[in-house]
Formats: sequence, structure tokens, C-alpha cells
Amino acid sequence: MRTGTDYRCSLQDGRRVWVMGEGPVEDVTTHHATRAMVDHYAAWYDRHFDPAWSDLLLAPPNAEGDRLPWGFVLPKSAEDLIAMGRSFAKTTFLSAGNVTHTPAYGNLIALGVLTTVQARNVSLAQSAEAAAYRELIARSGRFLTYCGGAPIIGQRMRPDPRERVALKLVRETDAGVVIRGKLGMHTSPAFAEDVYIGGLSGIDIGENRASFIVSLNASGVTTVCRKIAARDSNPFVAPLSTRYDELDGQMWLDDVFVPWERVFFVDPSPESLARWLRWHHLYGWCSRAEFTLGLCLALTHAMGLKDHEQTVEYLVDVIVEVQTVRSCLTAAERDPDFTPAGYCFPNHAHLAAGGIALFRSRQRISEILRVVPGSSLVVAPSDRDLAAPEVSAGLEESFGGGGYTALQRSALLQLAWDHVSSALDGRESAFELHASGGVQNWRGWLRRSFKSYNELANAVLRAIDLAMPEIDLSSIRQAPIAPRRVTAPPSALETGKSATTS
Repeated sequence: MRTGTDYRCSLQDGRRVWVMGEGPVEDVTTHHATRAMVDHYAAWYDRHFDPAWSDLLLAPPNAEGDRLPWGFVLPKSAEDLIAMGRSFAKTTFLSAGNVTHTPAYGNLIALGVLTTVQARNVSLAQSAEAAAYRELIARSGRFLTYCGGAPIIGQRMRPDPRERVALKLVRETDAGVVIRGKLGMHTSPAFAEDVYIGGLSGIDIGENRASFIVSLNASGVTTVCRKIAARDSNPFVAPLSTRYDELDGQMWLDDVFVPWERVFFVDPSPESLARWLRWHHLYGWCSRAEFTLGLCLALTHAMGLKDHEQTVEYLVDVIVEVQTVRSCLTAAERDPDFTPAGYCFPNHAHLAAGGIALFRSRQRISEILRVVPGSSLVVAPSDRDLAAPEVSAGLEESFGGGGYTALQRSALLQLAWDHVSSALDGRESAFELHASGGVQNWRGWLRRSFKSYNELANAVLRAIDLAMPEIDLSSIRQAPIAPRRVTAPPSALETGKSATTS
């Protein structure tokens, strides 16, 4: 396991990064738009060397006496899943669920690639290379992030349907392939070392859909990140958005070489590869809900409302949602499934139910946090205001009292605002609507994962004292996942141009 310093050094590798609204970033470890996230990831690595975290983050010693981080384990049992999940829960809570992609998530990507390649069984060499890459991540802590490979809007608007793909295969060589194109949204691209590009990119090699692992510092790679979400440069006013902004972005590839050992043949759909990824997604969402509940509880006390019955009812509403997801995660880990190779993964039926529950309740939970502190949430002062001689006494009178100074109560209010009323909050909402397929995808995933259609339907027939036909509802489960939305480019008439205009 490497240290945070090792990780920082790995990012000074000549990568090309552009942040919208900021321009080029020469060094992500020092630029104001990126350095806070580098600090967070460095702390993630260093936490594994902290004795206070060791029993939570590290597995028991193996035969050689080494303790592998739970985030990099290849799970073989329910006990492995439980321990891995516990480490995810504690580390994602630190960022209020805003940091969705960590090096541990990269291990789950690599594990999904390995499982998919093994299932397709194209060649022994492919399986060996996928296993070797996952072992490299586990051994070194190398940071891998994920991109499904879908085309971006400009590509989907091309007149020729055959051209509506993200990537093109430029050429094949004995050593690898050269690819070109632009890739849509993926998360933490400025901070990772490798990006997995999934089968949605549209490149077929022979009869197989190809996926790729590309280094961020490879020649021809440019990472373009969205505008920063920080509400204010002052950490007192923006304690979350100044620290936990993953800077989702695109990746542009200009004739990038990928060696064959980083080319993997997979299914065009990412479903099988995402076997462990939604599990980590749900832990991040749960952390966000738990953080929201914690803020509701703290503000209930700070605003003197712990004996106000309606406020307590609001708290119970949030507790119900948090406990529902906690229970789904517990069930998923203790009632797991296994791949043919013996790898253990969380039961998807339980995970999907938890994800759908949070999709439904997210807005309600956020609204409750806005309701609990009342109008004080909107007008809370900053630390600079509280230090200004002209208004400090008046602000202390307005926001102090009841065991809290104005500074203490304002800090809590600013934290709540940044959590549910900032650009970072808007990013999280929009991101989760798309990054994991949205609620319709999770519903389809549950539909395919639920195993008791026939069992339950035929069980109730036994309550009828009459011969009944055998029920077979297998077709419900076998239905395909909803296809991606198809974009139709505007016609010549819609764009106001003649049909002959080039």
C-alpha cells in the first residue's frame, strides 16, 4: 500500500488537464481547483497507516503476515463483503457521500473486468491479463476510474448513424491498438491514473466488443473537467464544496496507443461489469443520507427544537429512509451470490431495492434538512462577518445563545447549506440521475434480479382447494434492461438550412 505522498508524486506525470472556467492545470497537486481533492485522496491512502483506522480498513494478516486493505480484497465470502462494506461506509461518510470514486472503487472496476472476461472466455491470455491488472491495483494502490464509453452529444448528432460512436479504431499493431475520439462523463479523471473505457465506445475487434484501460498521462490524452462547484473560496462558508469536488469530465483521445494487455473483450452492455459498482454507489448514497440525518439531528439541538413534536416527526421520516438502505446493504452482503469462479458479490435484488428507495426519497430528505433550521439557514453569516467590528455584536445577538456562540451555530448552518443548497448538491443530484443508469435502470436491474416470481405465485395457489395451472412468470425476469436513449439529429428544415448545405 502506498502513502499519500507516493500518490501525489504519481500525479506529477505530465498529464494534460483543462478545467472549464479555469483553463489548463499544470499541476493538479497545487492548482486551486484540484489540490483539495488531491489532499482528500492522499489522506485516503495515509489512513491505512493510521492505527486508529487499521482494524477497520485492513484485513487480518495473511500467511506472510501482511494485512491487505479491505478496499483491494478479491471477495470470496459474505464475511469479506461485510468487512469491505464497513470500510466503504466509514470512508465515504467523511465526504458526506460526495466522493464516489476512490481507489477502492477502482478495485471493484478491475474485479468487474476480470469477471466479465472470465465469463466470455475469449482466451486464456485475456483472463490472465485481467487478473494481473487487478492484482497490480491491489498490490500498488493504483487509482482506476470508470467511463462507460458512450458517445457525447456532438457525436450522437452526426448525420451518418454509423458515425455516432465515441471512439474509432485507427490501426492495430503487434503491440496494441491506436484509438481516437472523445468520451463522455466520468468521475475524478483529473485525479486517477487510469481510466477504464467500457464497451459502449463502439469499437469491435474481430467479432468482439473491445474495452480499454488508458493511462491519463498517455500521449494524446486530454482530460477536460467541468466547472468547479465550490460555493465560495472560504471553507467556513463552503466546508464541503471546497474540499470534495470530483470534477467529472470528458477524455479526448488523439491517436492514443493502448497495449494489448490493456485491451479486454467484454459485453456491449456494462451490466455484468457493474456487479460490484452499484454496491459502492449505494454506500455513497447511504453516507449522504446519514450525513443529512446527522445534520438534521445537530440542527434540531442547535435550534432548540428537540422537544418540538413536528420536528421530531421530520427526524423519524429521515431515520426511516436511512434504516431502509442500511437494511438493504446488510441483506445484500449476508445473502450474497457467487460468480462461476467463486468470487462473492452482493445480492442485486437487495441492492436494487435500496437504490430505488433512495432515488425516491432523496429530494424529501434534502427538503427536511432545509425545513429544520428555518429561515436562519438562508441568512447565516460567515466567519468574516462575525469578526467585523461593525456588525459582530449584532450578529452575536442574532445567532448566539442557548449554549452556542454565533460562530458555532453559523458554522453548522453553513455546513447544512453547502450540503443541500449548493452547486455541489446540484451536481450530486444530476450526477446520480445519470452515472448509474437512473431509476429506470435500477428498476430493470431489480426486475432481473428478483428470483421469486414463480415461487410466490404458485405458493398462494395452495391456499385454494382446487387444482390450478402451474404459473410461469419467467419472462418478467428475462426482459432486457431498458435501452439507452436514441438521439435524432435535427433535420435540415429544423436547422433552417437547405438540404444541399454542407
